[in-house]
Amino acid sequence: MNYLIYGLESFFIDKEIKKIIEKENVNELSISRYDLENDLIDNIIEDAETISLFDDKKIIIVDNAYIFTRKPVKNTLEQNLELLTNYLNNSNPNTIIIFNIEYEKIDSLKKITKLIKSKGVIKEFNKNNNLNNVVKDLFEDYKIDNSSINFLIDRVGNNLLILEQEIIKLKNYKLEDKIITKSDIEALVHKNIDLDIFKLIDYIVNKNKEKAMEIYYEMIKMNEEPIKIIVILSNQFRLMLQAKELYKKGYTGDNIATKLGAHPYRIKLALTNSSKYSTDILIDYLDKLATLDIEIKQGKVDKYFGLEMFMLQI
Repeated sequence: MNYLIYGLESFFIDKEIKKIIEKENVNELSISRYDLENDLIDNIIEDAETISLFDDKKIIIVDNAYIFTRKPVKNTLEQNLELLTNYLNNSNPNTIIIFNIEYEKIDSLKKITKLIKSKGVIKEFNKNNNLNNVVKDLFEDYKIDNSSINFLIDRVGNNLLILEQEIIKLKNYKLEDKIITKSDIEALVHKNIDLDIFKLIDYIVNKNKEKAMEIYYEMIKMNEEPIKIIVILSNQFRLMLQAKELYKKGYTGDNIATKLGAHPYRIKLALTNSSKYSTDILIDYLDKLATLDIEIKQGKVDKYFGLEMFMLQI
């Protein structure tokens, strides 16, 4: 049996791969991994047709399998789809290939996608609408109320891989009584700077300097490095500029997301925010941030003062 697993929820993709491995009970030495951005299908098929020295079965995991999508990849044209087609039509019954892609959509019109659908299993793992339930399940037999779960998600964000790591930390800390409180989360879980950055950018875009400065001072109190904030701000303004210019050229939001390799929702926000600024102003902000970064590193400007002045001038 061969699989194609795709979607934006990398947490669930990883879980599904682990579940297949456990179900098939394959020796670790009989599991190999490839990446279609670096490896060729020829090598994968050669491996698939070879008998395992350690077990009756073998599992081959193939990451970044963009051949099943419309996304252009640097070595797509080099990939031998005819060889893969022949293999899928007559695959080795003792080999399980798990193709996976962290991408929202597959191209259901492609011949290779239709083939794996008829000869194998396709599973989709996109946006999870029951995040609170998933988080609660990850705590297993530990007691935690809904308010504390919401507080944890607000503090960390909705990336389940990061949430799982923080939950493991909390569970280890409370091994004895198995009760997780908001105070435990506050003490152990580091607040995700990206969440505050989005708030910061929102206030900046909407000319709310007072709120922007409040967020900035909070971040400094949490010992966030001004240089790190400058880099993230630069990345956000750059994304806004790139999205704005591509939109002017007639690209749609999805086209822009594909071209820039960004999540469609981030592009939607970038386009909304960039509409409030001219191209010249966005370029000016990027120039100022680049100059500030250089002057801080050269010791010409105090990093805290320099970033504060930038915030007040925009």
